[in-house]
Order: sequence, then structure tokens, then C-alpha cells
Amino acid sequence: MFGYVTICEPELKMKDWRKYRSYYCGLCRTLKERHGNVGQLTLTYDMTFAVILLTSLYEVKGLTSSHRCKTHPVKKQWMIQNEITEYCADMNVLLAYYYMIDNWQDEKKVSGLLASKTLHGKAKKIEKKYKRQSQVIRRELKKLAEYEKENCQNIDLPAGCFGRLMEELLVYKEDMWEPTLRKVGFFLGKFIYIMDAYDDLQKDMKEKCYNPLKILRFEENFEEKCYQMLQMMIAECSTAFEQLPCLVDVEILRNILYAGVWTKYRKKQMEKEEKKADRK
Repeated sequence: MFGYVTICEPELKMKDWRKYRSYYCGLCRTLKERHGNVGQLTLTYDMTFAVILLTSLYEVKGLTSSHRCKTHPVKKQWMIQNEITEYCADMNVLLAYYYMIDNWQDEKKVSGLLASKTLHGKAKKIEKKYKRQSQVIRRELKKLAEYEKENCQNIDLPAGCFGRLMEELLVYKEDMWEPTLRKVGFFLGKFIYIMDAYDDLQKDMKEKCYNPLKILRFEENFEEKCYQMLQMMIAECSTAFEQLPCLVDVEILRNILYAGVWTKYRKKQMEKEEKKADRK
């Protein structure tokens, strides 16, 4: 359900692309330093967005360094790390842990059980440090699982669970920016959930998995409805974002919210057009 909140590389200036990569690589290194190789495997583009957003909002100074890694063993990569990176690394691991537990409980995926055990000790430490976030993640994932078991076809309900989960992760501090950050996170989370349901619809139908868009697929204007839902969510998210006094790296953030989040949607449309052309 992750990987949708990324950049649109062709529309990003080279200096901003390098800066984005520095944040991404910085989060990757922080995950390894704090949680080992298994923590590093939980890296997501979505949390990179959170790092950039919160760093920009709170104008947090970062440490810039260059290192080699398994992915780039020859050339050193520039990395930006700060207290926000550490927070997002912890949230990344906590979210991955609960997601793996959920996969085991709901679908009895052995891979989810084994992976969750490797993160168990680290996740428990994070829970103690961030009680508010951990309680909300557990609550919303539990509610999401209930909707799945009920085969709930009102997509607004499960999407709302993921929205509340994401909004809690973005609240780094309970301060004057909390209400606005919650709006950004809530609507971004709903966008991610709906986009994931749209992206996985054919696969879920084939494998007979839960997907709240199944009932809508028979409607004549299905594609238009999905696009409108996605557009509404990201419009609300972007409107809230523009109310934040973000100046540093704002072009990267706007690139993500106005173009990057649509990358997989555009790819899906291209695939559908190609299939139509092949049938002719």
C-alpha cells in the first residue's frame, strides 16, 4: 500500500532531484543505523515525503555526509540526516511491523509472521517512546481489518482508517501546526488507499481478495468516478499543505503533491490503453 507518494522526476530540476535523493538515502542510512538491515528493508518513498515536509516546516538543520552502501558500492551517495529523519525512521519501522502482523492475522502469511518477529524488539521500544502514534496505528489497522472481513464496499470507510493513520504519523509535535498537518496526512492517506485499491483491482478480482472498488467496476463511469475521488483527496491535501509556511525544498514538495502522486495512475492508464490497442 506504499510507494505512491514519490517525485515526478522529469518535472524536477536536477538540483532538487539530488536533494530529494539525499533525503531518501539519509532515511535509508538512518534506518540501518537505528534498526539494522531488517529496518532498512522497510524504506518507503512515502516516509521520505514526511521527512522533507517536517524538515521544511520546522526548519530543522541536517547533517550532510556521503557514504557507500550495498545499492551503491562504488560511488558515495550524499545523505541528509536530522532529528526528523530519526523520527520518520522509527515510524517507518513501527508501521511496517503492524502491517506484517496484520498480514499474518488476516491472511496467515508466514512471511508476515517471520518478518514481524525480526522487528518485534525494535517495534516495542518505539511503542514506548511514541505511545500516541502506536495506539492510533493499532486502532486504525484493526478497524481496517474489520471492514475487510465485512467486505465493506463503501470505500470512504476503510480509506478513512488509513487517512487517520497517516495524519497521526505527520504530527511530529502537538503544536499550532497540528490541525493543518492532520488535514495533509488524512487526505493523503485516503488518496494512498484509494490509489492502491484502483491499482490492485484486477489482481484482487483474480485472486478473490478484498477490494472496495469491486462493486463500482460495473458502472459505466467507473474510471471517471475513481479519478474524481483521487483528485478530490489530493486537492484537499494540497490545499492544507499550502497553508503551511514551508519555504525550504517547497518545489520538491509541490512536485510530489501535484505530479509525483499521479505517477502510478498515469502508468496504469497507459497499460489499459495498450491492452485496448492489442485487442484491435
